[in-house]
Amino acid sequence: MADLHIPDALLVKNYVEGNETALATLIKRHESKIYGFIYSKIADRDISNDIFQDTFIKVIKTLKSNSYNEEGKFLPWVMRISHNLIVDHFRKTKKMPMYRETEEFSIFSIMSDDSLNIESRMIVDQVEVDLKRLIEELPDDQKEVLVMRMYQDMSFKEISELTDVSINTALGRMRYALMNLRKIIDKHQIILTN
Repeated sequence: MADLHIPDALLVKNYVEGNETALATLIKRHESKIYGFIYSKIADRDISNDIFQDTFIKVIKTLKSNSYNEEGKFLPWVMRISHNLIVDHFRKTKKMPMYRETEEFSIFSIMSDDSLNIESRMIVDQVEVDLKRLIEELPDDQKEVLVMRMYQDMSFKEISELTDVSINTALGRMRYALMNLRKIIDKHQIILTN
């Protein structure tokens, strides 16, 4: 029971110094959260078990090579390893198109085994065409920020540096771009859904 009060960072240190039971304690402490996370994305027990085991193989290799340096952040570090292994799994099985993960977009929000049928694809394509036409109606400074943010996946810091304005100005332009898009959509009574 005393193990419950030992911080993760100390257990990691003990394991690196040769105490094998320290790793067992860490695994037991976090296994339900880590496995639950993996299973929520994979929904297959065998594959989830494999990814869970692969996660801890990577953890052990990293700890044994003394290249772990995120003291006090053990669980987020392990979750990131499992997340990367899940993404690798989907890349290998080609069930998921390639997207770039950002602060506001999680790759898991679009994961699905259902592929779009032809009709849905045509609707999505039409919505994209309509949206691009609407964006063209925006003032140039707003259009520039919106395109950089939404289509080029740039951060507001990158946008501000590239356009030579403050971050607040870039944020303001994005806000006005979205407000103006809503007005244009309302004015033309356009429905952008699939």
